[in-house]
Amino acid sequence: MQTIKTFVKENRRYMLASFFLPVLIMALIYLTIGIYPGSSRSVLASDAFSQFSNFHASFRNMLLGKQSIFYTWNASLGLNYLALISYYLGGIFTPLVLLFPNQLMPDALYFLTLIKIGSAGLAFWFYGSQTFKIQRWQHVTLSVCYALMSFITAHSELIMWLDAMIYLPLVILGIDRLIQKRKPILLFVSYLLLFLSSFYMGFMIGVFSVLYCFVQLGRNWQQAKGAVIPYSITSLLAGGASMIIVLPAIMDLHSNGEALTTVTKFKTEATDILDIVMKNMVGVYDTTKYGSIPFIYIGLVPLLMCILYFVSKKVPLKDKLLYGGLFGLLIASFYIVPLNLFWHGMHAPNMFLFRYAYLFSFLVIMLAGYGWEQLQQKDRGLFVIIGLSTIVVFALSYALKGTDSYDYVTITSFALTIVFLILYLLCISFGQVGLLSQKRVAILMLVFVCGEMAINTSGMVRGILEDWNYASRSLYTEPYNDIKTLVTQADEDSDTFFRLENLDPVSSNDGINYGYSGVSMFSSIRNRNSSSYLDQLGFRSRGTNLNIRYLNNTLLMDAFTGIKYNITKQNLTKYGFERVGESGTYKLYENKNALPLAFLADPTINQIEQPANDNLTSQTNLINGLANSNYTYFAFQPITVIHTENTDISDDGMYTKLTEQNFNEAKEVTWQVEVPAHSQAYLSLYPANFGELDSSSATVTVNGIKRETQISINGQYYDLGSFDEATTVQFTASFYGTDEISFQNPQVVTLDTQAYQATINTIQDNGVEMTVGNRSAEAEITTETEQQLVTTIPYDKGWSATLDGESVPITAFQDGFVSVTIPSGTHQLTLTYLPQGFLLGVLLFFSCIALFILFLWCYRNYLSRRAQRILSQDTQHIEE
Repeated sequence: MQTIKTFVKENRRYMLASFFLPVLIMALIYLTIGIYPGSSRSVLASDAFSQFSNFHASFRNMLLGKQSIFYTWNASLGLNYLALISYYLGGIFTPLVLLFPNQLMPDALYFLTLIKIGSAGLAFWFYGSQTFKIQRWQHVTLSVCYALMSFITAHSELIMWLDAMIYLPLVILGIDRLIQKRKPILLFVSYLLLFLSSFYMGFMIGVFSVLYCFVQLGRNWQQAKGAVIPYSITSLLAGGASMIIVLPAIMDLHSNGEALTTVTKFKTEATDILDIVMKNMVGVYDTTKYGSIPFIYIGLVPLLMCILYFVSKKVPLKDKLLYGGLFGLLIASFYIVPLNLFWHGMHAPNMFLFRYAYLFSFLVIMLAGYGWEQLQQKDRGLFVIIGLSTIVVFALSYALKGTDSYDYVTITSFALTIVFLILYLLCISFGQVGLLSQKRVAILMLVFVCGEMAINTSGMVRGILEDWNYASRSLYTEPYNDIKTLVTQADEDSDTFFRLENLDPVSSNDGINYGYSGVSMFSSIRNRNSSSYLDQLGFRSRGTNLNIRYLNNTLLMDAFTGIKYNITKQNLTKYGFERVGESGTYKLYENKNALPLAFLADPTINQIEQPANDNLTSQTNLINGLANSNYTYFAFQPITVIHTENTDISDDGMYTKLTEQNFNEAKEVTWQVEVPAHSQAYLSLYPANFGELDSSSATVTVNGIKRETQISINGQYYDLGSFDEATTVQFTASFYGTDEISFQNPQVVTLDTQAYQATINTIQDNGVEMTVGNRSAEAEITTETEQQLVTTIPYDKGWSATLDGESVPITAFQDGFVSVTIPSGTHQLTLTYLPQGFLLGVLLFFSCIALFILFLWCYRNYLSRRAQRILSQDTQHIEE
């Protein structure tokens, strides 16, 4: 303990500088663009990223005992929460959200971002101070560069990835300590915390660390060979202990429809020959969407010192070749699709490409530390040559970049890069000729580096602002109390489980944030099987099912999914919904036709047809199957264009194209339709090509009520109202976001509310109310004949069922929902959820930790006995 206290006391100023300098720089940049607690902006960029705040808020509820660690009913219809934690919430800093009220989660993420960036700097300082024989302020300089590398700042919105940047230098230091000092504790703890924090980033660092071990074996076989077995045991036991989190996540991904990406081409998209040079300039941000190239910038000083490592004659050629090979593999991975996919676990990323690029940056700064060790007074000529050569390379690359390629590399970035290179050359030169003391040179270099990293960080943050936009903080905080009030009212008014949806949502994950079960969700961890089935039923969830959205579907699906309440700012004109509450600008409506969580149906329900590309037929067949009826619910009504604004309409028989006349103004079309009596009417808009939509939105106005939705992620049925009598309805649709847009010919779909009501009444008679716990659902069921119990609980292999205390099999209704066969009579059914692999993971966690402690004891005894044997042999040799 005294040794640690002494170490901290002697290095306190450097530790504080390594932590607070990156924090202050990042906070300063946030401040300049208006991001700070209480500001008008939030550190959440775009609606898609607001999920991270919601997930942290949900974690807070879990810690307070309001939610199970295994399952959440508030992520879409229900989800494996442990798997979600493993990707988003595994970091040791996550519990700090408990210091903030739920309403202030944007501020919580602001502080977590700064803390994680500072901790990354501190972790690298510790690694550098134990590794590089350079001045102490030079350790701080490298730490600032590491904490503010472009990868971290450009991906700072993905807060769950930042934990990995903290553990990476500790893992490498742990390997070094094991090889050099035969001490495995740091490696075991670092690996374990890394995998528990993020199995996704942990995979990449795990692969990189194994490659690093091979490099060390090649560099010094005699010293490193003795660490092969201890390293293997330590890493395997750390990986085994992490299975308490990792194993359930992997099994969940495997069983819920997650598939590996097929390799269809050799070269990665958008990459080019000058990428490495261009992305090492100051402040270069292209995009984190599709078409990006790797973010590898980690500062000009590390770049120069890394080059010095490779040109210095004091570094063995073998070392240069081994580290150069590791560089070569990473660079090749940027360009070759199979290698690139391998680093991503053979699963193509959804935007935010080259997610392993920080490993390249780390390798640069690691070798920079070793290179800085080689810099002596007699090397000033060599360093000047390196600096001038680097300037020439940057200048030639900028001159050759062309007008179309690398258009995001500005003259300002190029000029700043050259200016800082000259400043560093002057600093080093002045120090080596004796004009400045080495300490002053180190401090001056730190000042310049802080300025450089501040400018680069500003470029990254402003790039995010332009690329994604930092959402208005008020959009999150202002409606919180009103929405939460209505959710609480709905909860108090309901004795049984219910679902609720907000027609004017703050984000796609409002259910998690406000504590209600709905349909909508955006998450990398999701149940793809259930989402695919919901997409088939009209809730849009295309492609890899990252998104599932409630908006723009029919009453049939409201009833089927048990949507008992809607929250909305506008008056609601949906059949069967009655206003029951109001708070601020929001209103609460109750659906009298919401079905319970489960319903009994004839066993033939499993054979109903569910056409993949016809959601209305799928809905019809499903509802008729559940009710054992044969109604026709939907009809199509002809519509007439009566007015257009800024719009040219063309029709090729199957598709209708709307083209704007004046650039960047809304395309507006007014239609008229005759709606028959007893109908709920919908405008059907199905895009001809989703790839051309970008962020196009549609606003439908009828009787003064406006609804705006994003076309690509919401359903196709825009509510026009409920009508008891035959009515002539005029409605207007305004389209924004693209200069033209095409749909399958727009039409009005009407739902026969009388047939709908009769069918729902029948299904309600067969409904089964289930009592829901944190990870369970149970009910008493009475039936005269064998029936199939169909639930709207997403099917997951973690569910188990008992009937009257005896285990019974669960089937997957339409591959999407939990279903159980119920024999005649009265029975007690209990459904219980426990993630697949969790019990095995718990066993591995405790057994691997115990085995590591045993290994550590045996290993230390072995080393002690070997040392004594060597000492005895040396003593005997001296005596002889």
